Amino acid sequence: MAFPTGLRALNHRDFRLFWTGQLVSLVGTWMQSIGQSWLVLELTNSPLKLGLISTLQFGPMLFFSFPAGAIADRVPKRRLILATQTALMLQAFSLSVLAWTGQVQYWHVAVLAGLYGLATTLDMPTRQSFIVEMVGKPDLMNAIALNSAMFNGARVVGPAVAGLLVARYGVAIAFLLNGVSFVAVILALLAIRNEGLPQDRGGTSVLQDITAGVRYAVGTPLVSLILSLLLFVSLFVINHNVLVPLLARDVLHEGAHGFGLLMAALGTGAVAGALALAMLGSGRPRLVVVVTAAIILSAVTLSLTIVRHFRVAAIALALIGFSQIVFLASCNSILQVTVPDTLRGRMMSIYAFVFVGVTPIGSFLVGSIAEFVGVPAAFAAGGGLGLLCVLGLTLWWTRSPARRSVDFTWF
Repeated sequence: MAFPTGLRALNHRDFRLFWTGQLVSLVGTWMQSIGQSWLVLELTNSPLKLGLISTLQFGPMLFFSFPAGAIADRVPKRRLILATQTALMLQAFSLSVLAWTGQVQYWHVAVLAGLYGLATTLDMPTRQSFIVEMVGKPDLMNAIALNSAMFNGARVVGPAVAGLLVARYGVAIAFLLNGVSFVAVILALLAIRNEGLPQDRGGTSVLQDITAGVRYAVGTPLVSLILSLLLFVSLFVINHNVLVPLLARDVLHEGAHGFGLLMAALGTGAVAGALALAMLGSGRPRLVVVVTAAIILSAVTLSLTIVRHFRVAAIALALIGFSQIVFLASCNSILQVTVPDTLRGRMMSIYAFVFVGVTPIGSFLVGSIAEFVGVPAAFAAGGGLGLLCVLGLTLWWTRSPARRSVDFTWF
């Protein structure tokens, strides 16, 4: 049975297996994210230390994403993803045991967050570049949109369920269920036939591979613009793991359940954005979509500076989720359609670097502002700086001679 146009990437057997397994696993991942944030606040009562956990969790992406991309272009992708998913499963079970026995301390969470970051650094560019090998370029944008819908559907279910379970049973249950959820994706990977074999590299070294990827990214005007937009939005605006729990607890005076509902609102908006993208035709997204989504994302984040009511905050976060996923999925699609096949793993590692790798810096920045100035000031700084950078880059592009050499229209 053929799937309808909006789900056409699911006609590919391997992607269908991969997508289903990831859906189950990501529900657990979001449950762990909620449990981890709440555990750190319970242990330390410190926004700064919460920000430091995000710094440790995403720090490896800052330092090792380029070698990870080169590795992704050199080894069978299915086997590498299988290894990283197994490592993430063991990390979740370790955190569960520590929390359940009452032995967990802040340094335990910090070390395990760092290990999580190392596994994710290898996993992310490999997984992103594996998608096109399962579905082909004609269905790539639809596959990315469906992946985004799956990721953010899990963001709706995971935090809502985690909020209820954490409030009733404590944080250990969230970590345990996350570990169990990895069984689904591991079984799916074992059933996938496509190995994601590497392209012929011509005998180049890892350093030469990294240099070639960076040279292409810097020397291609459209790719440079997309990566620059992604860099500043990720640095200043996308810091939800730090700011949303603080918004829930310190501004709206909610508990774990309220925090989970706010994260679910963020995910609901993101699912709507992903489904909207999935219904679009194949091909490259238009640049105006990327810029408009970035502006809305930054402006609504800035507006949370003055929000003091739960329902208003939930609506704002839903709008943030919608615009964020349109922005990220469009950036991802543009890069993957533009880049040569031989450079895809490295380009996805650069994508991961500017999307996730700068998270430690952004998390530390907004965590520090929230600690010493207040949560509203952190929203003002993040949203305001993000908006200024997006508008500045857009103005530069409209006046740059480089844009005239790119066959890529705004509308």
